[in-house]
Amino acid sequence: MIKASARARLLVGLAAIAIGAAACTGSASTGPKQYTIGFSNTGGTGNGFREEQNCTAKAQALASGEVSKITVTTHDTNAAGQLQDLRDLIAKGVNAIVFNPSDPAALNPALAEAKAAGIKTVAVDAYVTDPNTYNLYNNQINYAYLGAKWLFEQLKGKGTVYYMRGIAGHPADTDRDKGFKKALAENPGIKVVPNADGVATAWDPATATKLANEFIASGQYDTIQGIWTSGIDSEVVDAIKAAGKKFVPIVGTDRGSFTKQLLDPTGYPGLQGAAVTNTAAVGGAGVALALKLLKGETVQTDPSASQPNTVLLTPVLADNLTDAGKATLASWQSVKGLTPTWPLGLQIPNWTTYTPDQAVACKGPGE
Repeated sequence: MIKASARARLLVGLAAIAIGAAACTGSASTGPKQYTIGFSNTGGTGNGFREEQNCTAKAQALASGEVSKITVTTHDTNAAGQLQDLRDLIAKGVNAIVFNPSDPAALNPALAEAKAAGIKTVAVDAYVTDPNTYNLYNNQINYAYLGAKWLFEQLKGKGTVYYMRGIAGHPADTDRDKGFKKALAENPGIKVVPNADGVATAWDPATATKLANEFIASGQYDTIQGIWTSGIDSEVVDAIKAAGKKFVPIVGTDRGSFTKQLLDPTGYPGLQGAAVTNTAAVGGAGVALALKLLKGETVQTDPSASQPNTVLLTPVLADNLTDAGKATLASWQSVKGLTPTWPLGLQIPNWTTYTPDQAVACKGPGE
């Protein structure tokens, strides 16, 4: 048997351990709850916009201090492939899934399964029709309208424009087509080639370069007065320069490579263009939105959006024809170490909290 004095010492020791354990438990409970996030993207390596999305999602997960792990699934695939990607993330038991949708409706079966499993879902860059999923994206209709309106104004409402689109069937591409055609309807003197629906680049730099080279070699370039691109822009400018052709006004996005060309009159003499913002930081903002939903916070949505539960971001245009436009373009280039094909808008006010350096580092929690 244990003697009384020894037993007393043992009880005191156990009590001290219990108090210490309780203190540790109490301390842990005061910290932020740790969540797991799944991130699905269907764009592969070489597409700077998609790469930046992935990195900002990781950066926001890290900066939040509320995510223990983010699982990023990113590769070139179609809606069927992404449907499986979403189901794989559901099987991992994540708390929320943020994804760039490849189709507005085809992913709904997996999104319903996520809802049944208690998983929050957020679509970024484009929308889905699932009623339980939140959408956060750049106003793609206005994105295209702003750029097309600027271009048609430079042509004084008359001329032929080469119309280069993104991925056929992608909801962002569909919305941009609506915006482009809205501006087109206001300018009946503008003709579009190769046809009214444009040509799909798949938002792939190599494809855009090939299309531009073929268009130039065919002699059709010599018959146009402007080019509207859906964000694969600097490759087209380089193809025109390599062919020794005179530049026509061109619209692109706020990628570092295109912005640099617009601000380089020596390297690209005569180049006139405008960049419209399409921030890839929606990846990080999507993670921030998912965390708000997980914590039961109220999210202010836009009643003017075509789908419910939608947060719309406002695009901005800057050209290289005015001092104000040049100043805006230059201000976008303040981040050092950025991959040239990444869009320059690394942060979204009121949504992202990571630093530009964290986005460039592309590290999530535990990496």
